[in-house]
Amino acid sequence: MSLLGPQLDAFLAIVKHNTVNAAAEALFLTQTAVTQRIKTLETQLRTTLFTRTRRGMVLTQEGHALVLYCQSAKLLEGEVMAKIQGAGLETFVQIAISGPSSIMQSRVLKNLSPLIKKFPKLRFQFSFNDIELRHVALKEGRVDFAFLEKEDVAPEMKTKTLAPENYVLVASSQWSHRTLESILTEEPMIDFDPQDRMTLNYLKHYGLDQNTQHARHFANDTVALAKLASEGLGYTTLTEEFAKPYVDQKLLIILNKGQIFQHPLFLCWYDRPEPPTYFKAIIHAIN
Repeated sequence: MSLLGPQLDAFLAIVKHNTVNAAAEALFLTQTAVTQRIKTLETQLRTTLFTRTRRGMVLTQEGHALVLYCQSAKLLEGEVMAKIQGAGLETFVQIAISGPSSIMQSRVLKNLSPLIKKFPKLRFQFSFNDIELRHVALKEGRVDFAFLEKEDVAPEMKTKTLAPENYVLVASSQWSHRTLESILTEEPMIDFDPQDRMTLNYLKHYGLDQNTQHARHFANDTVALAKLASEGLGYTTLTEEFAKPYVDQKLLIILNKGQIFQHPLFLCWYDRPEPPTYFKAIIHAIN
């Protein structure tokens, strides 16, 4: 187990195996993932670590300096590992988790709260990210866990299939007297951005997409989606969990009652040879 982090692990793997391909095989990653980590490391250090030749990857002068740093750091690992065995209890540990705001608010914050008491020195960085680039952050080692859709899950990632997100169709409670047909034909949709097809997918799934307005409002924040819908500016889809407090406060109503659209989601991370207790506890807590 290396304490240097995924980017330096990728760097040392290339130094040892001479090519990106061989380094990727040794780390059980794709070549793209290894290349991304090296690019990120070079960007952070503002330097070039390798030059490509026919004989493989050759260290630059700056690359040689980084190797010396890594060698010195590894000499300290034996001393540090004794403390790491109690990580989260005896030493401060930072864990970064990236996911869509809906699941982060409705599941993650609630489920991980007890772990803060169990591991008093565990520190979380919660990244509310509704833009579908969470898999890149995970590959580059910028986060430890990410919630991904099926098409973004790479073969080398470890995954946990989560209970699907159940999406419901919602609109302002001001429209409670109106028919579903009148709302869908006369009012616009509200979605996250032009690539967001969740509301369209819901409507198509239930054969409700005929005669709907295809010009949409956009708001790249889930709370803003709920706010715009509650103000009567259009209708949208939200997860049941996220929509519930708005429905309970009579700000939103659920249209097409009893009909949900299931959206599968996966918790993803990269395997660790010796995952510490707190790491396994996080995986177990999120469902």
